[in-house]
Amino acid sequence: MKLALAHYDSLRRRYRNHRVLVISFLLVITTAVADDSSGGRWDLLQRSIGVSAMHMQLVHTDHVIIFDRTDFGQSNLSLPAGKCRDDPADLALTIDCTAHSVEYSVTGNSFRPLTILTDSWCSSGIVAPDGSLIQTGGFNDGERAVRTFRPCGGESDCDWSENSKGLAVRRWYATNQILPDGRAIIVGGRREFNYEFYPKSNPSDLTTFPLAFLKKTRDLEENNLYPFVHLNIDGNLFIFANNRSILLDYNKNLIVREYPAMPGGEPRNYPSSGSSVLLPLKPSPTEAEVLVCGGAPIGSYTQAKVKNSFLEALSTCGRLKITDESPTWAMETMPVPRVMGDMILLPTGGDVLIINGAAAGTAGWEFGKNPVFTPVVYRPDGPIGERFKLETGTTIPRLYHSSAVLLRDGRVLVGGSNPHIYYNFSNVEFPTELSLEAFSPEYLSAANSASRPAITPSAAGTTELNYGKQFTLQFNVETLADSVSVTMTAPAFSTHSFSMNQRLLILETGKAAAVAGGGYEISAVAPASTVLAPSGYYTVFIVNGGIPSEGIWVHIQ
Repeated sequence: MKLALAHYDSLRRRYRNHRVLVISFLLVITTAVADDSSGGRWDLLQRSIGVSAMHMQLVHTDHVIIFDRTDFGQSNLSLPAGKCRDDPADLALTIDCTAHSVEYSVTGNSFRPLTILTDSWCSSGIVAPDGSLIQTGGFNDGERAVRTFRPCGGESDCDWSENSKGLAVRRWYATNQILPDGRAIIVGGRREFNYEFYPKSNPSDLTTFPLAFLKKTRDLEENNLYPFVHLNIDGNLFIFANNRSILLDYNKNLIVREYPAMPGGEPRNYPSSGSSVLLPLKPSPTEAEVLVCGGAPIGSYTQAKVKNSFLEALSTCGRLKITDESPTWAMETMPVPRVMGDMILLPTGGDVLIINGAAAGTAGWEFGKNPVFTPVVYRPDGPIGERFKLETGTTIPRLYHSSAVLLRDGRVLVGGSNPHIYYNFSNVEFPTELSLEAFSPEYLSAANSASRPAITPSAAGTTELNYGKQFTLQFNVETLADSVSVTMTAPAFSTHSFSMNQRLLILETGKAAAVAGGGYEISAVAPASTVLAPSGYYTVFIVNGGIPSEGIWVHIQ
């Protein structure tokens, strides 16, 4: 494998102007790795849910809310009981009797249609402290909409509610982040160089707050949409757009820091579409670090649109300690280039999964080529030069408008991919994809079963936590490791290569000890404040020597 990658690098240097040849060689490498790697397993869960998964959000009932857009015509799933959506503003069908959203049951591997009334194309969302999915913006009649889904365990009368004028301005390709006070901040969007908050103290309040940084980072191809937003440990917001970043005090509308530009000068946001995570936060954290990976070179969108030429995607990642006094980017190189990839924080507390995407082109209709079938695991604390590990590959291309979310059982749910204006299943290179798959990382393999802890009781329901207070978990495991930790993850809103609100905390713990009657227990301390963990639902895992348990839902307030 190392020889193959070395040969790929040699070819890339030699044939800089012959990208199709080099990328084709890359895909041979990727396929070979997918065939012989032992890293993880893929399972096809549903051949079709009728809707392409442009957006996904896991909620605390172990259901995933999935939705697409409404303005492309009929989906492949009918609304129940002859129900139809009557929308004179719809650009494709004013009367549409098909669903554009589904509720997927993880435990039952089943789904049911939901009704979205306004166009949710390229929108954003958070999970509120009470567990409701608050979903904002979109296109056309949905550009100012706020949609709410209150989880109810799959009951048939549970559906979306909507306020078509809930936002101050149009929010299309914007980013949401939950704040320590439980509100959402909605940042940017196409030609919106500002931010606003939701919910509003006064529903008629149309106040927005200017953010010139978004105008400065907009180039001829935009490349600053869906900005990467992370809540820093000091309560301010880290915002990355194009190749630059700031720290924003949103309460004062004040930029408190400007960070160095990412080396290389290449864009990383939509449509160049790299991805980003806030790396796992250690107990009582004093530092925070952001990782940005992949994307497309300057001019990729124009080359694809005007010349039908598809430039090789970016293969670099950058890390920045955003709490340092004088931070600098540390650059690394992935095994394969990737644009439109998704990055998932795995519950081990030390692994980042990079999945989905393409090796050439950019986001946009028909603009992605050469799917990257092989996920990569990145280990932030590993030795430099040995941090990336190629995993088992899928056989289903996941390009533009695909998504991925971490499930409570440790699997990663993957869906979507529709690089066409409408649903298109024939006479195209990459048909619209309606399937759902699950990727099971290597920690779920049978070889690790003796080390896999099981939190007891298995049907623990939701545990209430209090900030800064100790709680105890009991668990069973066949082989207790020397190192046992507890991690806590926030379920993320996944769309367009970015998982909004994604967060993983490694909790302060005591030493695992045997208990009378069998099994073990471990004490952990909940995060100290809403700055570290905004109020809401999280999943908590016990990690035994790097092998996580199935998670349990907790609620902290």
